Amino acid sequence: MQFDRKTYRLTDAGNYGRIALVIGIAGLVASAVGYFTDSAQFFHSYLTACFFWLSLGLGGLFFTMLHHLVDAKWSIVLRRLSENIMMTVPIMAILFIPLLFGIKDLFHWSHPEQVAVDHLLQSKAPYLNDTFFIIRTVLYFMVWCLLAFVLNKYSLQQDRAHNDGLFRKMRIVSAPGMILFALSITFAGFDWLMSLDAHWYSTIFGVYVFAGSLLAMLAFLTYSIFSLQSNNILTDVITPEHHHDLGKLLFAFTVFWAYMAFSQYFLIWYGNIPEETVWFIERWETSWKIISLIIVFGHFVVPFLVLFPAGAKRHRSVLVIVSLWLLVMHWVDLHWLVMPSLHHHGVHFSWMDPVTMIGIGGIFVWFFRRRTAAKPLVPINDPGLGESIRFINH
Repeated sequence: MQFDRKTYRLTDAGNYGRIALVIGIAGLVASAVGYFTDSAQFFHSYLTACFFWLSLGLGGLFFTMLHHLVDAKWSIVLRRLSENIMMTVPIMAILFIPLLFGIKDLFHWSHPEQVAVDHLLQSKAPYLNDTFFIIRTVLYFMVWCLLAFVLNKYSLQQDRAHNDGLFRKMRIVSAPGMILFALSITFAGFDWLMSLDAHWYSTIFGVYVFAGSLLAMLAFLTYSIFSLQSNNILTDVITPEHHHDLGKLLFAFTVFWAYMAFSQYFLIWYGNIPEETVWFIERWETSWKIISLIIVFGHFVVPFLVLFPAGAKRHRSVLVIVSLWLLVMHWVDLHWLVMPSLHHHGVHFSWMDPVTMIGIGGIFVWFFRRRTAAKPLVPINDPGLGESIRFINH
């Protein structure tokens, strides 16, 4: 890759994007073979992979809106990268479409014969039915895509010429956008993940999904920055001071995710209501117990201890390793949320799990790289850019 330090643009983006596209297409073709082999396994694997990559885009959308709402200065140099992550949401909307044809394979509430003999499913039928499910899914993506398009549009307009009015517009969009985002990601988590077992419910589940999504996005953002800097790109723009803040955010949201996970577990354990506890029992009494322990130690204890020292938050190698580790743990967490609804009696890994991840991930990375190469890597006419570059932690 080659970089123009005056325009902050890539003059040669390299072949990474094209390679990712080829790998992604090959993965999706192989995934299609999996559909004809075992449709139930395919749709569960595809849901896990699709939500993994979508969660990164949603995390980017949240980070961008939060930046505008609090008028942050330190993160100006990161904003364009978070916008590029955010703009993957429309492509993920397209990749989500196959799941709408797998409702019968994923959700037991979609089978009329099961609803007919289950009083609880009957009481939830006005909400949990195929038509309303699809309508809600379309609405979620419409909200996310609209917010992403509008914020990105104003940001690119700012690149052409500075205008104070654009700041106000981005903040005006972000304020109600944050409320819409909170509601939509919460109900999307309910619909796509929690309703895999419609007998179980948790009022904290939406926040749990959000915490994992934002943490994964921060890990992806951190890794992307160091990937660029390994090619001598943005090395004098995104400094160790920014690395330190990214490390602090990774540490903070590791703790926040763990707090949400423990709160969900503790309240259900303390209440000891059978229809609530059965969900955790299913993930503890079989070989899923091993995955549960991996999540406890891998998603919280290990990154917490590694990131706890101040020096670790500024150390490039540590942040790269932790970022990749957290992305793996995010997938393990989603696998743990989705797969027990299919494999009740224990852990079962399928070749479709990595293939769907590679297929969707290849398209995601290609699209992200494409946007990264198309525009300046920082908002070049933002009046706070110089202050952001000179940012120092206090």
